[in-house]
Amino acid sequence: MFKQLKKSVWEQLCQKIWHDFRPYLGNSFAFLFATGFSISLLVASCSSNSTPTVTSSTSPGDSATSSAVVRIGYQKAATILSLLKEQGDLETALAASGGSVQWFEFPAGPPMLEAMNAGSVDFGYTGESPPIFAQAGGTPVRYIAYDPWSPKAEAIVVPKDSAIQTAADLKGKKVAFAKGSNTNYLVVKALASVGLQLSDITPAYLPPADARAAFENGKVDAWAIWDPYLAVAETAANARIIVDATGLAPNRGYYLASQSFIDKYPNALKIVLEGVKTRSDWAKSNPTEVAKFLATTLGIDAAPLEKAEQRREYGVLPLTDEVIAKQQEIADTFTKIKLIPKSIVVQEAVWKG
Repeated sequence: MFKQLKKSVWEQLCQKIWHDFRPYLGNSFAFLFATGFSISLLVASCSSNSTPTVTSSTSPGDSATSSAVVRIGYQKAATILSLLKEQGDLETALAASGGSVQWFEFPAGPPMLEAMNAGSVDFGYTGESPPIFAQAGGTPVRYIAYDPWSPKAEAIVVPKDSAIQTAADLKGKKVAFAKGSNTNYLVVKALASVGLQLSDITPAYLPPADARAAFENGKVDAWAIWDPYLAVAETAANARIIVDATGLAPNRGYYLASQSFIDKYPNALKIVLEGVKTRSDWAKSNPTEVAKFLATTLGIDAAPLEKAEQRREYGVLPLTDEVIAKQQEIADTFTKIKLIPKSIVVQEAVWKG
């Protein structure tokens, strides 16, 4: 119904909402973001199909979407964007207003954001650390929304027969993790919790595939990794968790976009967000189907993937003061230990909506 409103009527409605609710809002962006997503959810829930579809909310010929080519960076293990790519939801939604989408696969978040800095990617999803490194490096990245994920969905593992029992035992050991990733922060916090520093270990900066090979071949003593690779390590790589992120790191995921894309194609961004929200809601209610999908995509048995799905959360949520403050804490930690060259203000990289 909202999609059929004339532009002038929509503007009047927005003005009334703003007038009526502004006195009560501590965070107007959070309200407007949540309102927009609520409308998307209402539209999606009206579908009778078990697999949701995403529709364009702009009319054909809309100058802010027409001819838009949305370049999305994704990782195979990044469930929602992988689902969007596989199902073709976004292609259909954007085509309705003359737009299109291109997909670019990356092994981890940092190289994806490097591509965004180079102007090759418009939108993507990463863990909590990559956007901090990107902002510190001058990348015009903007936080659009966050995914709660789960602190139990990342951990430091060792071989089952290893003498290492706690984070304190990592002193002097070689630990694999992706530099600038969410597990980079987990390693820092896990070491700090037992009075150690990053300099007390030998980091092996490796992407997931290389890290797994090094772990299984005994080239490293421990491995900090996230789901679904974590679940696979537990079930297929003879790994044992010594510490997960509970009480150490929030392990949130973030949907990110370049400022130039936001400025040029705001309606295309809205369509992308609607697609992400719809797929996220579907994944939350269909863990078995998600596991089957990832099994095919990743070439991994479905059993460990179901385990990963059972301990993760889904959501496409507006950034709150609490979430921003936690990101700032992570950034300050990286500044203190000189992992990033200068201090940053995370709030400056948050999309204003």
